[in-house]
Amino acid sequence: MKKFLALILVSAMLFAVGCNSVTGTSETSEITQEPTTETSSSETTAEITPIDNKVTSYPVTITDQAGREVVIEEEPKNLVSGYYITSSLFIALGIEDRMVGIESSPEKRPIYALSRPELLELPQVGSQKKFDFEACVALEPDLVVLPKKLSDVAEQLEALGIDAILVNPENEEGLIETINIISVATNSQKEADKLLTFIDGVKSTLKQSLSDVDPVSLYLGGNSSFLSTAASGMYQSDMIALAGGKNVGDEINDTYWVDVSYEQILAWNPQYIILASNAEYTVEDILNDKSLQLCDAVKNGKVYKLPSDAEAWDSPIPSCILGSLWIASVLYPDSISEEDCNKIIEEYYETFYGFSYSSIKQAEAA
Repeated sequence: MKKFLALILVSAMLFAVGCNSVTGTSETSEITQEPTTETSSSETTAEITPIDNKVTSYPVTITDQAGREVVIEEEPKNLVSGYYITSSLFIALGIEDRMVGIESSPEKRPIYALSRPELLELPQVGSQKKFDFEACVALEPDLVVLPKKLSDVAEQLEALGIDAILVNPENEEGLIETINIISVATNSQKEADKLLTFIDGVKSTLKQSLSDVDPVSLYLGGNSSFLSTAASGMYQSDMIALAGGKNVGDEINDTYWVDVSYEQILAWNPQYIILASNAEYTVEDILNDKSLQLCDAVKNGKVYKLPSDAEAWDSPIPSCILGSLWIASVLYPDSISEEDCNKIIEEYYETFYGFSYSSIKQAEAA
């Protein structure tokens, strides 16, 4: 464990040295501030102007992940999040006390009750499927953060003089860029640097610890159906690759869950099967499925379900790096032990969310 933790510490320190400026990853997003300062050249067009002491100087101009330019005149004090990913990010950045509105059904996400139960009492503004525009406006927010699919809502808010940012954290690069954009917009860059340092430290350590392993094949079962899996363009595929595994669904070129057949799964014959965090079926269901008895993963009992005690790590939320860490500990316990994995998970939630993850497990065991 000491070697594993030491690698994380070294990786985090190296990352911190390079954090004098925060750089986005999308080719469409840009953040500048007035007055602007000269910046170094980059291979990408997305760039956040370096800021002394990591403090945003307003007004700040942000090009969000839908390519919209948003000028934020003053530091926003009243925030509305219409997306569970950004609500969780607000907590990690320490700005949740500015929230005056939250997405619908927050009680379905354990992270709020565990970390900031007061968020459950906030007015709800709906979801990307059904957004409550009037309820949002009534809260008199300074800044509203929405998923990219709600571009029409963002335009309506802007017409009323309410700043709105659209985000699209649907893969690893998109998530990092979302963190960068939101932190500059809300003047929380120091907290973002701390979060990104942690993420990058774990990521670097995974790569080093798994550099000599032979990738094993893995099938990821979807939330609503086992016969639904993550295609190559999804965040979940990146999560598996970072864990040292080979997603059998990578041969399908798509950006969403795709339906497959039992015959296809048997043809892939994965060595491991992992069920999504919120799967509506169980490990026992898969182990007892007569159609899967010839699959190596089932024959060898290598079927597992991602934890969902705090958050769904198989979605692009700030803690998603923990999903890769957990999968790696399942696939390669000789490289990353369960004890190492639990130590890092504990550190993450104590640092960014203020609660003990291990206490959840202890309560369940009792």
